Amino acid sequence: MKKTFIHTGLLLLSLSLTILVAGCSSKGDAVPSGDTADAAQAALKIRVADINTNPTFRIAVDQGIFAKHGIEAELLNFGTPAEGVNALFIKQVDVAFGADFPLLNAVAKGEYSIIASAGLATDAAASSWKLYVRDEIQQPGDLAGKNLSFMRGTFLPYLWDEYLKENKIALSTVTLTGQGAFDEAYIALKQGDVDAAWFSGSALTDKLLALDGVHELTDMSKTNVRLGMGIVTSDEFLKQNPDGVAAFLAAVDEAGTYAQEHPEEVADLMFKEVKQPKEATLKDLPNNPWHLGFSQAAYDSLANQKKYMVDTGIIAQEFDLDSKLNLAALKQALPEEATYQK
Repeated sequence: MKKTFIHTGLLLLSLSLTILVAGCSSKGDAVPSGDTADAAQAALKIRVADINTNPTFRIAVDQGIFAKHGIEAELLNFGTPAEGVNALFIKQVDVAFGADFPLLNAVAKGEYSIIASAGLATDAAASSWKLYVRDEIQQPGDLAGKNLSFMRGTFLPYLWDEYLKENKIALSTVTLTGQGAFDEAYIALKQGDVDAAWFSGSALTDKLLALDGVHELTDMSKTNVRLGMGIVTSDEFLKQNPDGVAAFLAAVDEAGTYAQEHPEEVADLMFKEVKQPKEATLKDLPNNPWHLGFSQAAYDSLANQKKYMVDTGIIAQEFDLDSKLNLAALKQALPEEATYQK
């Protein structure tokens, strides 16, 4: 009888503990599983350079896409993508995006790598870059002797060079005036301090359309220049966080797809966060899809831009472009999109 009592007591105790554990695990405030706790601890903080008119990173934050991929992103706003790339040099940001020009400028200066293309070198994307001029300029030849604006650190000197050559205008016959942001160029054009400037983004070009004494002369799609866009980071950050950078790229690509599929949500978000008119976002969004990868075309775009920068002395010292491409994280995140072979 004693043995039976002990056996029965142990059985009841075991059953009680099982019920207790099961009850705890069903509560909302239960201790998280090991996987969940590890995911929370592993969230990588990344400071991302951004601009007001780019919705991709904002969507990734707002829709929880960064969080889903284990990224805690802090978006830092700059006047142009080139300013964001320059912020890498003082470690103000960890990752930046920009056109070929500032990316090459960065990797030429030190231990930085291009880690993906954003796939924007299209005719539609090129058409979003408009050349606005004073009314006395009615044809390209009228630009001779004029003061032309460009954004410092951007591809615009290259665009001007190519556009002027296509129209048989000597670069020596014009004055190029560097400015820091589109708003500065807008005011200079409005006041007549410059005679012509390139702009992008419907919110700004709609203002220019309403400006007296100024009109659109052409757009970049009518030139032979196509704007490659990519993502750059420091070699140090990439070495320390290879999996995190891969997760970041996967999240950005997902956000780019989401943005194209949900334009109204994007327009609402951009109005809420930066007061960009909804109609401007809806107009620009189809022309600027973000689709991460790296192809032969992306490489060729960089190579052509690099040649110009070396030939004109913008880049002082020649370097091997392939050595400045680090596509390991891209191949991990989006293997089918990394088609370029060194």
